[in-house]
Amino acid sequence: MSKKAIQDLFPEDGTHCYGCGRNNSKGLQIKTFCEQEECICRFQPKSHHIAYPEVGCGGIISTILDCHSINTAMYVAYKAQNREVGSKPDMIYATKSMTVNFLKPAPIKETWVFKTKIKEFTQKKIIIECKVYANEVEFANGTVVAVKIK
Repeated sequence: MSKKAIQDLFPEDGTHCYGCGRNNSKGLQIKTFCEQEECICRFQPKSHHIAYPEVGCGGIISTILDCHSINTAMYVAYKAQNREVGSKPDMIYATKSMTVNFLKPAPIKETWVFKTKIKEFTQKKIIIECKVYANEVEFANGTVVAVKIK
């Protein structure tokens, strides 16, 4: 597993995203750690991430799934070119489409674990599958289609 989060390897100009930006003090500031093509993000929801008593908000889950998947895509794209993540020239991907399936209510008091794997890879388009767990029980999953924009 990488020792430093992917989000901490990018230059300052790419660090303001609500979901994953380390310089967005009001954002979620998720962290993605990768090894080969599997990346993991652990998120401890706070009380204000609630949808209703004891259950986390689907919008927060969707945001994390999206940001974690895009960071996975960028990690894999850099590694495919044998480059350090965040090195110049920039390689930036954005979400073209995303599907999210909610299988069970998300327990607000448990750590959510997002695990991504690459389903399809080209330098211009990457398809990422993500599964979301709490206490090793899958409660959501989704697919993100990422496209290279820079």
